[in-house]
Amino acid sequence: MFTIAIHGGAGTLSKSAMMPEKETAYRQALQKAIEAGKNILEKGGEALDAVEAAVIELENCPLFNAGKGAVFNHKGEHELDASIMCGKNTSGGAVAGVKHIMNPISLAKMVLQKSQHVMLIGDGAEQFAKEQQVELVDQSYFYNEFRYQQWQQIKGEDTFALDHSVEIKNPKMGTVGAVAMDVHGNLAAATSTGGMTNKKWGRVGDTPILGAGTYANNNTCAVSCTGHGEFFIEQVVAYDIHCLMLYKNLSLKDATEYVMLDKLKKLNAEGGLIVVDKNGNHSLVFNSEGMYRAHFNSHVNKIVTAIY
Repeated sequence: MFTIAIHGGAGTLSKSAMMPEKETAYRQALQKAIEAGKNILEKGGEALDAVEAAVIELENCPLFNAGKGAVFNHKGEHELDASIMCGKNTSGGAVAGVKHIMNPISLAKMVLQKSQHVMLIGDGAEQFAKEQQVELVDQSYFYNEFRYQQWQQIKGEDTFALDHSVEIKNPKMGTVGAVAMDVHGNLAAATSTGGMTNKKWGRVGDTPILGAGTYANNNTCAVSCTGHGEFFIEQVVAYDIHCLMLYKNLSLKDATEYVMLDKLKKLNAEGGLIVVDKNGNHSLVFNSEGMYRAHFNSHVNKIVTAIY
């Protein structure tokens, strides 16, 4: 048995603004991403490789705020963050503030497997990438007209936005992620983002921070989060799910719903998370209007995609 779940961000456009062709494009992108991970798992592959493959597809799609679709910071540049974690030995790798990496999730995996460190940032992370013979891309690779227009709406203002949509009142938080359990019973989680539109001072959110935006432990679950990163860091959200299950013996459903629908909601912290537990059960919970998401369980043998 194996299970995989992915997300493309919580918040979403309002239903009235979601045109049929746009919804189709999102669902097709989610389908392609989850199939990339599923294809590895059904051949007996590792969960770590599956979540990387799924996130790569989401990073390569301009619809999501990660990789190709990353938002602009206050300088009109793109700064990317990502992390990945293996539940088998709770090892992890992360990168933050990289500007020329096509697939930050793959670099995060290299940090895990080919360095003695957990997190690398900025120029140092890119130097490591060069030493690993990773091809760097120009900032122009990340240019997207829709993202540019989002930035123009708040450019020069002393504010920022969570993947700011053209509809100001309907922000979408576009961090992407994947969680999986493979046929060997191992768990893994991966998360990637372009951060906040108009972000300043090298701001980093929860995505590359293990325990905040990403966590995996074979004793309990694998978690990937999306939302207002500051809250997720302060509340150590991903690790909190693990702790509630390990120390309080809460079920996957009770732990995720308590954190997302009670604890974070009381703080007005909008977002969502996806979780797969050690038994292959999944939970995809959000307190916003919607969350781009998909899941597949080999017992059910059906890919399910959803937005609202």
